[in-house]
Amino acid sequence: MSASLLRRGLELLEAPGRGDVPPGLQRERDSPRAAGAARRRKAAQQPGRNKATVKGRVVKSAIEEYHKKKPVNHLTANLKYMLKGRFVANKVITEQVLAQNRGRKSKDQPPKKAAKKKPEGTVFTEEDFRKFEREYFGRP
Repeated sequence: MSASLLRRGLELLEAPGRGDVPPGLQRERDSPRAAGAARRRKAAQQPGRNKATVKGRVVKSAIEEYHKKKPVNHLTANLKYMLKGRFVANKVITEQVLAQNRGRKSKDQPPKKAAKKKPEGTVFTEEDFRKFEREYFGRP
């Protein structure tokens, strides 16, 4: 429905004598620029119009936006989930998976495990020491 048809329909429904404007106050629209200016004036007079919003957009509370974007700590929920499971993977399989995901750079490699040294014991027995003592010092 066009605006002109709507306007005519409203003029028919108006109370008599109310829609008549004295000829001195009547505005003539010579150019489309004048019509645009009248529309802007009319829009500026509306008291409830918020100029900060775009058509169809609602002003959002800054506090609500902050709470939406605030990081959430999921640690407790994740720990409950992880500890709930009873299945523990085989150590060999976990090592294989870790080895596959490890990069080839030296910084990605785990530190080499040093071989455990056996406690150094003597090659000689107590009897050998006694025998040496007898030979060296001459004691029976």
